[in-house]
Amino acid sequence: MEARPEIVDIGPARLEGELALPPRPQGLVLFAHGSGSTRHSPRNARVAAQLQAHGLGTLRFDLLQPAEAAERDRVFDIDRLAQRLVQAIHWADSRPTLARLPLGLFGASTGAAAALRAEAAEPDRVGAVVSRGGRPDLAGRALERVRAPTLLIVGGRDLDVLALNQEAQRHLHAESRLSIVPGATHLFEEPGALEHVAHLASDWFITHLSTPFHGADHAHPETAFRPHAA
Repeated sequence: MEARPEIVDIGPARLEGELALPPRPQGLVLFAHGSGSTRHSPRNARVAAQLQAHGLGTLRFDLLQPAEAAERDRVFDIDRLAQRLVQAIHWADSRPTLARLPLGLFGASTGAAAALRAEAAEPDRVGAVVSRGGRPDLAGRALERVRAPTLLIVGGRDLDVLALNQEAQRHLHAESRLSIVPGATHLFEEPGALEHVAHLASDWFITHLSTPFHGADHAHPETAFRPHAA
């Protein structure tokens, strides 16, 4: 299955994206790339392919226009990135083939903060969130408003980001889990590391997008920090 080019019209900005749908999609996952990256991120593309193999549609799109991406302040403007992601959710809901699908968000690096803020803005629409090597701490107070089950995936050797994820998880009142990929660094470039990420993400989305979402008042018992075996 090949992704087909799409123009994602999100209000005043027209951002290019790639939409891929399996024959009978079980859900749709929107990707939010990190700073300095685009929809062409090879890591996100590999994760998206794994999600597609599990029956999930994927939408990878550029959160910023080329001129905006050249401005450092725009790249780290989490409010703007989250707003673009919310508008992309609205775009998906305007498409008859997508509007009925359960929706998940996958964020990498700063994109994880944008995904969490977008979920806090659209809690009745987003059914699950996954963060890969993310900076959930940049979501700020929005963490406390997140309702969707949230998976935080961090490399075992990415110590600074691991500490930030541990602290951010303490502010999540929704079901959450911190999964550590042993031996992996920030970009998960080690053999098998990204495959592990894709497996964890697939399981999380399949589990939480296949059941009705009603939010959660308390963290899941498994949210306590503990490494997960490869």
